[in-house]
Amino acid sequence: MPHLPASTALSKLRVLDLTRARAGPTCVKQFADFGADVIKIELPVEAGDGMTGERDGSDFQNLHRNKRCMTINLKVPEGREVFMRMVAGADIVVENYRPDVKHRLGIDYESLKKVNPRIILASISGFGQSGPYAKRPGLDQVAQGMGGLMMVTGNPGEGPMRAGAAVADMTSGFLASIGILTALYEREQSGVGQWVQSSLLQAQIALLDFQAVRYLVEGEVPGQVGNDHPTFMPTSAYLTSDGYINLSSPGNLWPRLCEAIGHPELKAKPEFANSPARSKNRELLKQELNAIFTQKTTREWIEILNAAGVPSGPIYTMDQVFADPQVQHVKAAVPVKHPRDRKSTRLNSSH
Repeated sequence: MPHLPASTALSKLRVLDLTRARAGPTCVKQFADFGADVIKIELPVEAGDGMTGERDGSDFQNLHRNKRCMTINLKVPEGREVFMRMVAGADIVVENYRPDVKHRLGIDYESLKKVNPRIILASISGFGQSGPYAKRPGLDQVAQGMGGLMMVTGNPGEGPMRAGAAVADMTSGFLASIGILTALYEREQSGVGQWVQSSLLQAQIALLDFQAVRYLVEGEVPGQVGNDHPTFMPTSAYLTSDGYINLSSPGNLWPRLCEAIGHPELKAKPEFANSPARSKNRELLKQELNAIFTQKTTREWIEILNAAGVPSGPIYTMDQVFADPQVQHVKAAVPVKHPRDRKSTRLNSSH
């Protein structure tokens, strides 16, 4: 894929990318997209990484865009010598090996900083660099389960449900990139680098946000409530005459919703009088709203609700996502020419 960074803001930085799969490349992609000189270090005879498909596949190309690459065998002394010469002139090294691998290869932080005291090493793991699970292989779905996401996702009584995207992988990658940027800023003061760490498990727990805090502060173990918001109702997906609609009108938006849909009498019902009541009586509330929303199409309701200041939107399939006029306006995806004449589209994370 051609080199098309969104910005040259990080063009003074050199990044050595040892990552595979998704979490690590997600981290490095942030730097590649903003102009850093990223060199992807590949194993000999590497045609893909086994997790994101072949080199010319859409997933691999999207994750590893805007990088240069070279092959080094880090398992032999000659390869490690070449790598260490590169470390001497680099700013950042990113790896997502199992924690013990970098020590066996002699490319751990203590070894790197002897060559370059300003180097920043970012390590992304499944469960952390130490502890009883440190040597376990990490995988997004495993982290979703252990981090609590799968037991607050899905309908009640139907068992655990994974999220439809690799949220633990991506969050750990984003957090690592934020850590690197923080370390770069600190390096301006101290003159030395540091070791930045993130893990799929900790990232997934952090992503639970208010759900995790409900337990830590209030002792409440949150359960599955399907498309409903756990505490702020009505926030859910509702039936229309031709599909579904997402809407959210908790708190003082509730009276506005009742007026907009032509049923102000709902405001006076004691079952819906306040937020706790609406949350407690969510099934009754859903029945009432579904009966109303099935009288018009999704598009009609979105126009009515947004005009009234009630947040709402359609629920798209992936082809509908990229056909949406707002998505096209912000250029969330742009066509690029593949050097081997393959059709390719790039997802833009930023401009």
